[in-house]
Amino acid sequence: MAEDSTIILNTADQTLGQIQIAPRVLEFIAGIAASQIDGVSKMHGSFANNVGELLGRSDHRRGVKLTVKGDTLTLDVAVYLNYGVSVPKVAAQIQERIKQQITSMTDLKVEEVNVHIQGIVTEKEVQTVDPDNLFDEESNGEE
Repeated sequence: MAEDSTIILNTADQTLGQIQIAPRVLEFIAGIAASQIDGVSKMHGSFANNVGELLGRSDHRRGVKLTVKGDTLTLDVAVYLNYGVSVPKVAAQIQERIKQQITSMTDLKVEEVNVHIQGIVTEKEVQTVDPDNLFDEESNGEE
């Protein structure tokens, strides 16, 4: 996750004061932008993120790391993709969406968006279990 310092926006008119953004806000924007791309199954997170999600706490910063060096923003995004999608195409869409969202919402310049594919998620097969035949025994009319 990002450092705890704030990022000061450079606006043309600063007579009313400064505008500061916490780095976690940019991680939040990037996380939402990435998760909205078709083909992204879920964001990669730590064990604490996974436990928090099980308890109903969603962390949209999950899987996003922001690095700020001067005026340069670099984001590393770790995702799981759905099986069957074009990995390069989805990764490029993630990069473009994150860059576009952060630029339009904050006027900050994103230098790099590095996408790390952590895995592929397959569809779960729906299993139907007959409660009257739990062990899937063949019945041939004898009981």
